Amino acid sequence: MEQLRDKKGLTEAEAIAQYRAHDYPKPAMTADIVIFRQSEAAVQLLLIRRGGHPFLGKWATPGGFANENEPIETTARRELEEETGVRGLPLQLVDVFSAPGRDPRGWTVSVAFCAVVQGELAVQAGDDADDAVWFTLHRQGDSFLLTAGDILLRPEDLAFDHGEILKKALPCAKIQL
Repeated sequence: MEQLRDKKGLTEAEAIAQYRAHDYPKPAMTADIVIFRQSEAAVQLLLIRRGGHPFLGKWATPGGFANENEPIETTARRELEEETGVRGLPLQLVDVFSAPGRDPRGWTVSVAFCAVVQGELAVQAGDDADDAVWFTLHRQGDSFLLTAGDILLRPEDLAFDHGEILKKALPCAKIQL
C-alpha cells in the first residue's frame, strides 16, 4: 500500500525525522487545584502560602509544574498531596489559563481543577508551601472576599492569576456571584 505524502512529498516517518522541536517554543505546564469545603454555615477555600519565589508569602491555590511525560491530572493529584497532604479527591476540570505574563518566570499554561468536600478535611503544608489554611468565602457584590482569622484577601491579592481561576471554579461549589 502506498504511503500518504504531504504537500512537500514527505511520508509521515520522513516528516517526523525532519521535525525540529527547538523551532517551536514550548510553555511550561502547571496544574492549579481549587478545593472548596461546604457546610451549612459557610463555603471555604483551601489556600497555601507560597514558600518560594515568585510571590513569596502570597496566598495561592495548591499546584505546580508537571513532570515530563506526566498526565496533567496526575500532576494535579501529586501537587495537591505534596502541598497540603490531601489525596484521593475526585477532581473536576475547570478551564485552561494561558494569558501571557500570568507567571513572571515565563510562558506558563495552567490547567485548573476543582473539588468539593463536605465536613472536616485535615490539611498540612508541605513541599514549597509555608502554610495551608481554609479561608471562608464571602460574596461582595459581583466579587468575593476571603477571610481566615485576621487575614482578609480580595481576588487580586492572590498569587499569579488565581483570583481569576477561583472565579471560574465557583460553579464547582454551586456558587454564583
